[in-house]
Formats: sequence, structure tokens, C-alpha cells
Amino acid sequence: MPHDHSDHDHPHALLPSDPALRVKALETILTRKGLIDPAALDEIIETYETKIGPRNGAHVVARAWLEPDFRAALLRDATAVVCDLGYYGRQGEHMVAVENTAQTHNMVVCTLCSCYPWPLLGIPPGWYKSDAYRARAVREPRKVLAEFGVTLPESVAVRVWDSTAEMRYLVIPQRPEGTEGFTQAQLMDLITRDSMIGTGLAVVP
Repeated sequence: MPHDHSDHDHPHALLPSDPALRVKALETILTRKGLIDPAALDEIIETYETKIGPRNGAHVVARAWLEPDFRAALLRDATAVVCDLGYYGRQGEHMVAVENTAQTHNMVVCTLCSCYPWPLLGIPPGWYKSDAYRARAVREPRKVLAEFGVTLPESVAVRVWDSTAEMRYLVIPQRPEGTEGFTQAQLMDLITRDSMIGTGLAVVP
């Protein structure tokens, strides 16, 4: 019978339960079969983590913190500004920048699917695509923020932006106090992916 054999015949039976180890095991199996090139895979991962990933968005935010004219231009026409920096392409069209202030905290969600600014923030996290986040971010944003560790005073208004295929958003988090004199590179290290979605804050040095 087709199913009368040991589970040890299945490659997946040899994979460990830990997700990171499973990925490594799969990579090893595929490499041995000649189906992937490890060097090419490393280059792809490096590209998404450091070039297409959140570092691009952090570069934009850090400049906005440092340069008032750049910040004004970004708030006026984010699409043009990020295109000039080379951050454009599919999933990055029609960008809008929204700024967190002492009075307003911005938060981004896509209620229909998972529209997300890939050229600026990289691959969307799993929770961003989840039904729970998409439903609750609009209905009870303060509770959702609290679950991410962000507790805001009642005096701060929370504004939720619904990302779509026609419009994607970049949150400019508030610049932490004590960062006067920081270089752009130092500021970039304080800017997280979640802070540019609005579910986090910039890191306090």
C-alpha cells in the first residue's frame, strides 16, 4: 500500500522542530540536491535585511530628523522624495509620510490584506498580515499598542491609517531626547521597523 512505510522515508521527518534549525536543515538539503546556491541565497537575504529592509526607511526618518527642509518635503510629497533616494518599485508606489508628535501617534494597518511599503520597510512581519491585527488595530488601537509595549497618555490622540494598493504609509516616529549631536548613522540605529509602522517607538539611547 502507498502509505505502508516508515515516516523516516520522508525528508520532513528528519527536520528539527525549532524553526531556525528547520530552515537551516532545509537549506542544507536543497544545497546538496543542487537546487539552490548558498551564496546567492545569502545575497538575497542580505539585500532584504540591509538594503530593501527597514534600513531604507530608517535612512529616510533619520534625514527627516536632521534636516527640516527634507522633513517638510517628505511630509508634502513622500513619493517624490523616496523615489529621489532610489527607494521605489512595486509595493512602494504612492507613499505618504505621517509624523508622530506630542499630541498625535500614528499607526498603520491594511484592513483588507497586507499592503506594505516593501522598498522602505522590507518584508512585512507575520503579525501585520494577521486577521487579528487587521481587525483590532482599527477597533481598539490603544489595546493593540499596549500589547506591543506602547502605552500612551490619554492626551495623545491615536490616528490609524488604512494602507491600500493605492496608498502606503511611513510613520516618522518622534526623535528621542538626548540625541542632539548624533550622526545620521547613529540615529538610524534607533529607528526600528515597528516604530515606522507605529506599533513601536524609536529606541531611547
